[in-house]
Formats: sequence, structure tokens, C-alpha cells
Amino acid sequence: MELVISINKASQSITIENPFRLDLEGILEGIERLALDQGASVEGLDIRGLLPLMVKGIAGCEAGCPADAQRVVSRGYGNFALQYVEGGILTAAAPTGDGKTLSLKLFPDF
Repeated sequence: MELVISINKASQSITIENPFRLDLEGILEGIERLALDQGASVEGLDIRGLLPLMVKGIAGCEAGCPADAQRVVSRGYGNFALQYVEGGILTAAAPTGDGKTLSLKLFPDF
């Protein structure tokens, strides 16, 4: 699985080796580092709660793919705008406290 994080025009990719043993702390550090480099603050955005839902929405296809991903989008999460993109891709976008936009795109391995 690949997570692409963007803040304005800067982006970074993080490979998620095992979606069932998510290195949430490592991913959050990468997001915070990119935000800091871009002069943005992700404080107040519940990325810690969102990421496991996005990963499960793609990797946890108990109800049949892409049903879980679409369910994540239909339920929504906080102030993130969620979208399912054909091919099993989940996206989430939210404004940061300083008016920039944080965007997360999660790509499946299949």
C-alpha cells in the first residue's frame, strides 16, 4: 500500500508494508515533518483516527471490495473531505489551521 501526503505543492510517499500492523507513529511523524517543512500545522486534524479507517477501508475487504472503502467515504470523518476513486483509491483532504490543504491518497497493492 502506498500513502501519498501532500501539502500545497509538496508531497511525500510512504510505503505501508503491512496494513494489518500499521506503523501509525512512523506515518504521523512523516506527515508532521512534511507539514513543518511547508510551514503548516496539522494540529486539530485527527489524522491518527483517520488513517486506520482508510487502511481498513482498502485492506479490510470483509464485506467485499470496494464496499468498505465506499462505506468509509459515506460515513465521513471529522472535517476531512473523503472520496473513493475508481481502482480502490481513497483520498482525504482537510484545511490546516493556517489555511493550507493537507491531502492524503491511499493506493492499494492490488
